[in-house]
Formats: sequence, structure tokens, C-alpha cells
Amino acid sequence: MEEEEEVGILEPYELQFSDLMILTSDKPPSPSLLSEEIQRLESISRSVMETLGPTGPGLLTITGVPNASRLRRMLLPLARRLAILNASDRTRVLKEYGIGSDVPLKNLDRSVSSFAMQLKYRKGVESTSSKASHDSLNIEPHCSPMEEFRDSQDGEFKNLGNSFEELGVLMMEVGLHLARICDRAIGGQELEQSLLESCTAKGRLIHYHSTLDNLILKEAAERQQSTRRKSNQQSIGIERPNRTGNEVRISENSSNLWQQWHYDYGIFTVLTSPWFIFPCHKQTTRANGCFCTSCEIEYPSPSGHTYLEIFHRSKNIIQMVKTLPESFIVQVGESADILSRGKLRANLHSVRRPVNAEDLSRETFVVFLQPAWGKTFSLPDYHIKSSEITCVDEHEHGELGQQLHKIVPPLSSRIKDGMTFAEFSRETTKQYYGGSGLQSNR
Repeated sequence: MEEEEEVGILEPYELQFSDLMILTSDKPPSPSLLSEEIQRLESISRSVMETLGPTGPGLLTITGVPNASRLRRMLLPLARRLAILNASDRTRVLKEYGIGSDVPLKNLDRSVSSFAMQLKYRKGVESTSSKASHDSLNIEPHCSPMEEFRDSQDGEFKNLGNSFEELGVLMMEVGLHLARICDRAIGGQELEQSLLESCTAKGRLIHYHSTLDNLILKEAAERQQSTRRKSNQQSIGIERPNRTGNEVRISENSSNLWQQWHYDYGIFTVLTSPWFIFPCHKQTTRANGCFCTSCEIEYPSPSGHTYLEIFHRSKNIIQMVKTLPESFIVQVGESADILSRGKLRANLHSVRRPVNAEDLSRETFVVFLQPAWGKTFSLPDYHIKSSEITCVDEHEHGELGQQLHKIVPPLSSRIKDGMTFAEFSRETTKQYYGGSGLQSNR
């Protein structure tokens, strides 16, 4: 598949945040509630389960989330600024806010730069279980109180920590409420309680590099190496990535994909709709090395979609996801598939590079919601063979099936009865990216 025209377009089911809150309220229905409204809410709940279930695409969008638009506009442009910032200043800024990275940022050929932070609930299970709100979903400060910035460059990132955490809280809240809707349809509280027992989620601010971004990084490195050679110092080395979390590592290949095909292995993955940047000047930078402000203005998607693509198994097609700019995208992970006994279906997806727009970069913010590391999976009621999540038949699905069969390890090879989430995540990472993993050299 070389051209974007060869894939279909998916406009996911839209769930209004206001309806999400009504459906998950602990208050009993008002006697004055009209039967038409009750039927409407029941219809929404059914649509959610159909969308996230075995015959659906495995993802939906949440619209109308308070403050989502403001926080998205504050945070997403910072991904590119951080990615092209010189290494010493970037290290200092990330340390200031307690943010790390799980990709090798000194790899000048990387296709992404990723900036990650663990988000923690402040008050634990009891308070969040009784009331999923901004009051109970506040998270522990991950870094020391803000000090006055040392120079104007640091001032560009003055909202980084607060925006990262505040947007992360919103997305965690969305995931908890959606889990409650699914639990009520399935029966029990398995999904919501699994999230609450974890008390943590991983936030990740991601910059998908354009060709120009990599050129700029290499030119900056060459200048730095030239200076170091004059001082008889060694040139830049390559860092080894520290990969943790409940998602598959982002691919660093030079193919037509920014991110290789994979399944997330947590419960839900909540994403912002992406922010695209197209540089107004090919190689013009300010004296401090940062791009002019106009380069950070949101640029319309050239194709009108997000470049997030899914394999819609029940329809046997690949679809590009098209969403409203201010919406959240929620995808089902393999843990939700297992815990729901197949009532929810994990979503196979990748991120495609745009055709004929090599200078376009893509920014997004993602929160991975997972069970506690010690959560034990019980499989007697979950029939892996009959509802194999990650085994796409190489003959049934032609060329794509052959490709996926070679790079996506089947769930049955990674999960065993009684395995903890920590063991499952380690085995999954090993089979994707270990020394002999299916994507270890991709």
C-alpha cells in the first residue's frame, strides 16, 4: 500500500462528554426524566459497546470535553520545540518538569521524539471510586515547585509541566468514565477497578518528525561535532532507550510509516487529535536555534484525516481515522479485551507518513491507561483461539495479512493463565522488540 487513496476513511462514533457524564453518574435517574431521554441514553450505551466490541473498529471519539481545546493548543506545539531544541537545553527543561524520554533522543535518524511522565492519582481508590471528578483526579506533582526561569528560552516552556499534567488528568477521567459504561454493559466493575487499583497512567507528548526536522538535527549535530573536534572531544553517541509503559515502542524506520503496526496492551489509550505543523521557512531559525512562531501554527491535514490508520477486522479493510480537531480518540487495548472476556476488542493500528508532504510534522499527546502491574489475568472465560486478537490470517488478508503476520506476535504466544500484567507487558515487549523480536530490526 503506497498511496493514501487505497485506504478508506473512518469517521468514528462520537460520544459527547456531557452524555458520558450522565451515563456514569451515581445519582438515580430523575422521576421527571422522559422516556425518550432514557431510550436515547440506552441507545448511546449500546452504540459504545458495538463500536468497541468485536464487530466495531475498536475506537471512538469523545467531544466537548471542557478545557480540552485550550490545553491542546498550549501543549502540542511544545512537542516540536522540544524535539529540535539543542540537547543540553532540552535536558535542562525536561529535568525542570520531571519529564523523561523513552526513545533515543541522540539518534539523529529517529522518526519520533517522545517525552513521557508518570501521572499519579493523589487520593487513591476510595475517593476516585466515589466521585470521578477534577477534585479527586488531581495528580501528585511530579517535580519541585516552579522557580523563576533563567532566560527567555525557558519561558517558552513555562506552561509545559502544568499543561502536561492538566491535560493528562482530563484524559484519565475520560478513560475512567468510559470504563464504567463498559462495566455496566458487561456486568461487574472489572475495568474501572483495574484502572483505579493502578493509581497511575503514562502521559506521552510525541513529535513525529518531518524530513526537514531530521535535516536540521543533523546540521546542528555537525556544527556541534565540528566544535568538539576543535577541542579534541568525541562526537555525539547514541543513547540506549529506556522503554516502559503499556504501549508498543514507536518504530524508528524509514518506511512509509511513522509508527509500525501494533496493538497497545493496556486497557485504554486516550489520544488528542493530532496537531500538524508545516514550516514557513525551509531552514530559517532564530539565533537561539528555535523556529519562528509562525511555524507552530496549526496546519490543516493535507488529506483531511489524522494519519492514524486501523485495520478494521470485521470489514477486512484499512481505514484512516478522521476526527474533529478538538476531540479525544480512545482506543481499546489488549488488557481490556482480556478483562472483558472478548466483549471489547483491541485495536490494531499504525501511523502513516503523509504522501507528498515530507516537511509536515505531527504532534499528539497520549495517555496510556493500564491495570496495576500485579493484576492477574484469568483466562478460563476468555477463548484466545476463537477470538485471537493479534493473529491476522496471512492468506485471508492478502499482502497486508502477510506483512502483519510477520511483525505482530499473536496474543496466544504472549499471554498465559495466571500471568500478571507486568509479566504480560514484558513478554509482549520481548516478542516485538527483543533480540529475536518480530520488529527488532525494523
